[in-house]
Amino acid sequence: MRPERINLRVLLPTHVLVDEPAAKLTAEAQNGSFCLLPKHVDFVAALVPGILSFETPAGVEQFVALDEGILVKCGAEVSISTRNAVRDDDLGSLRGAALAQFRSLEDREKLTRAALAKLETSIVRRFMELGGRHRE
Repeated sequence: MRPERINLRVLLPTHVLVDEPAAKLTAEAQNGSFCLLPKHVDFVAALVPGILSFETPAGVEQFVALDEGILVKCGAEVSISTRNAVRDDDLGSLRGAALAQFRSLEDREKLTRAALAKLETSIVRRFMELGGRHRE
Protein backbone atom coordinates (compact mmCIF):
# COMPACT_ATOMS: atom_id res chain seq x y z
CA MET A 1 0.00 0.00 0.00
CA ARG A 2 1.32 3.44 -0.97
CA PRO A 3 1.81 5.87 1.94
CA GLU A 4 -0.54 8.86 2.12
CA ARG A 5 0.88 12.10 0.77
CA ILE A 6 0.00 15.61 -0.24
CA ASN A 7 0.67 16.91 -3.75
CA LEU A 8 2.08 20.36 -2.98
CA ARG A 9 2.27 23.18 -5.52
CA VAL A 10 3.55 26.69 -4.80
CA LEU A 11 2.55 28.97 -7.66
CA LEU A 12 4.13 32.33 -8.47
CA PRO A 13 2.93 34.72 -11.19
CA THR A 14 5.78 33.68 -13.49
CA HIS A 15 6.44 30.03 -12.63
CA VAL A 16 5.80 27.05 -10.37
CA LEU A 17 8.28 27.09 -7.49
CA VAL A 18 7.31 23.76 -5.88
CA ASP A 19 5.51 20.82 -7.48
CA GLU A 20 6.21 17.68 -5.49
CA PRO A 21 4.80 15.26 -2.93
CA ALA A 22 4.88 16.05 0.79
CA ALA A 23 4.12 13.98 3.87
CA LYS A 24 2.99 17.07 5.80
CA LEU A 25 3.24 20.84 5.69
CA THR A 26 3.12 23.73 8.13
CA ALA A 27 2.06 27.26 7.19
CA GLU A 28 0.91 30.43 8.89
CA ALA A 29 -2.49 32.06 8.46
CA GLN A 30 -3.90 35.23 9.99
CA ASN A 31 -5.07 33.32 13.08
CA GLY A 32 -1.81 31.37 13.63
CA SER A 33 0.18 28.48 12.24
CA PHE A 34 -1.32 25.15 11.25
CA CYS A 35 -0.18 21.73 10.07
CA LEU A 36 -1.72 19.81 7.17
CA LEU A 37 -1.60 16.04 6.84
CA PRO A 38 -2.86 14.06 3.83
CA LYS A 39 -6.31 13.25 5.26
CA HIS A 40 -6.97 16.74 6.63
CA VAL A 41 -10.34 18.27 5.81
CA ASP A 42 -10.48 20.45 2.68
CA PHE A 43 -10.28 24.19 3.27
CA VAL A 44 -8.97 27.57 2.12
CA ALA A 45 -6.70 29.86 4.15
CA ALA A 46 -5.28 33.34 3.66
CA LEU A 47 -1.56 33.09 4.40
CA VAL A 48 0.50 35.83 6.00
CA PRO A 49 4.16 36.46 5.15
CA GLY A 50 6.23 33.74 6.80
CA ILE A 51 7.83 30.34 6.42
CA LEU A 52 6.13 27.34 4.84
CA SER A 53 7.81 24.11 5.86
CA PHE A 54 7.08 20.73 4.36
CA GLU A 55 8.41 17.25 4.83
CA THR A 56 9.18 15.14 1.78
CA PRO A 57 8.07 11.48 1.75
CA ALA A 58 11.72 10.63 2.52
CA GLY A 59 11.50 12.68 5.73
CA VAL A 60 13.60 15.67 4.57
CA GLU A 61 12.34 19.06 5.78
CA GLN A 62 12.18 21.82 3.15
CA PHE A 63 11.47 25.55 3.60
CA VAL A 64 9.82 28.27 1.52
CA ALA A 65 9.68 31.93 2.54
CA LEU A 66 6.31 33.25 1.35
CA ASP A 67 4.80 36.63 0.88
CA GLU A 68 1.09 36.71 1.67
CA GLY A 69 -0.97 34.31 -0.39
CA ILE A 70 -3.84 31.84 -0.59
CA LEU A 71 -3.71 28.15 0.29
CA VAL A 72 -6.34 25.79 -1.11
CA LYS A 73 -6.56 22.16 0.00
CA CYS A 74 -8.82 19.89 -2.02
CA GLY A 75 -8.37 16.16 -1.50
CA ALA A 76 -4.67 15.34 -1.69
CA GLU A 77 -3.93 18.53 -3.65
CA VAL A 78 -2.60 21.63 -1.88
CA SER A 79 -2.02 24.72 -4.00
CA ILE A 80 -0.50 27.92 -2.68
CA SER A 81 -0.64 31.05 -4.79
CA THR A 82 1.65 33.93 -3.80
CA ARG A 83 3.38 36.89 -5.42
CA ASN A 84 6.82 36.26 -3.94
CA ALA A 85 8.53 33.15 -2.58
CA VAL A 86 12.03 31.76 -2.09
CA ARG A 87 12.92 28.13 -1.46
CA ASP A 88 15.94 26.83 0.46
CA ASP A 89 16.90 23.61 2.27
CA ASP A 90 18.65 25.58 5.01
CA LEU A 91 16.45 27.69 7.26
CA GLY A 92 19.45 29.82 8.27
CA SER A 93 20.28 30.95 4.73
CA LEU A 94 16.61 31.29 3.72
CA ARG A 95 16.14 34.56 5.60
CA GLY A 96 18.95 36.31 3.74
CA ALA A 97 17.87 34.95 0.36
CA ALA A 98 14.25 35.98 0.95
CA LEU A 99 15.19 39.49 2.10
CA ALA A 100 17.42 40.01 -0.94
CA GLN A 101 14.77 38.83 -3.42
CA PHE A 102 11.87 40.66 -1.79
CA ARG A 103 13.88 43.90 -1.58
CA SER A 104 14.83 43.57 -5.25
CA LEU A 105 11.16 43.15 -6.19
CA GLU A 106 10.19 46.07 -3.96
CA ASP A 107 12.82 48.30 -5.63
CA ARG A 108 11.53 47.35 -9.09
CA GLU A 109 7.95 48.11 -7.99
CA LYS A 110 9.05 51.54 -6.73
CA LEU A 111 10.76 52.30 -10.06
CA THR A 112 7.65 51.18 -11.95
CA ARG A 113 5.40 53.36 -9.79
CA ALA A 114 7.69 56.36 -10.34
CA ALA A 115 7.67 55.81 -14.12
CA LEU A 116 3.86 55.54 -14.11
CA ALA A 117 3.55 58.74 -12.07
CA LYS A 118 5.74 60.58 -14.59
CA LEU A 119 3.67 59.23 -17.46
CA GLU A 120 0.41 60.29 -15.78
CA THR A 121 1.82 63.76 -15.11
CA SER A 122 2.90 64.07 -18.72
CA ILE A 123 -0.55 63.01 -19.99
CA VAL A 124 -2.33 65.48 -17.70
CA ARG A 125 0.05 68.27 -18.78
CA ARG A 126 -0.62 67.49 -22.46
CA PHE A 127 -4.38 67.54 -21.91
CA MET A 128 -4.06 70.88 -20.13
CA GLU A 129 -2.05 72.25 -23.05
CA LEU A 130 -4.60 70.98 -25.57
CA GLY A 131 -7.45 72.40 -23.52
CA GLY A 132 -5.74 75.81 -23.33
CA ARG A 133 -5.18 75.93 -27.09
CA HIS A 134 -8.79 75.02 -27.79
CA ARG A 135 -10.11 77.99 -25.83
CA GLU A 136 -7.93 80.55 -27.66
